[in-house]
Amino acid sequence: MESERSMSPITDDHLRRVAEIAEADRRDAFKRIPRLAAFRDRVLLTALCQGAALHFIDGVNGVKDLDVYTFYAEHPDVRFSENRRRKMVDFGESELGRHPEDDREKFRGRHVDLMWRALDVPVDADPIDSVRQYLSRGRTTTAQRLAEKAVVVIDPGPLRGQVIWPDAR
Repeated sequence: MESERSMSPITDDHLRRVAEIAEADRRDAFKRIPRLAAFRDRVLLTALCQGAALHFIDGVNGVKDLDVYTFYAEHPDVRFSENRRRKMVDFGESELGRHPEDDREKFRGRHVDLMWRALDVPVDADPIDSVRQYLSRGRTTTAQRLAEKAVVVIDPGPLRGQVIWPDAR
């Protein structure tokens, strides 16, 4: 099923699947790029962001793709290139269908954009507060763009599905 935007609801199973995809990507990256393994124990949280996160909340926005960010506490000695990383992978077949412009040979389902950001916080910082501060300060283009829509935790598991942006506290 192809469509510009899927109107199917994003379920807990979808969130779990995206969390598994992000975890597998981290394990692979840490194995392939040894210097990045320094971030293995610095994960703050992983979140579904932007339009798909908004769709999870309102059921109206629709899902074009799945933007997933893993936020890390900065490492004192090791940096990502510009504190970020991006990779595109296949979600696989699901009710969410497939975007018609995605390469049929590479994507059976919606594509997942996997991105990393290192935040200027200590490793023991509160993960939700750290991401909320990053978004509310809006010091980078990425923070500004993410703050325009929504952020939903997908990992760690006990927080899965928690909407952390917009900040409704």
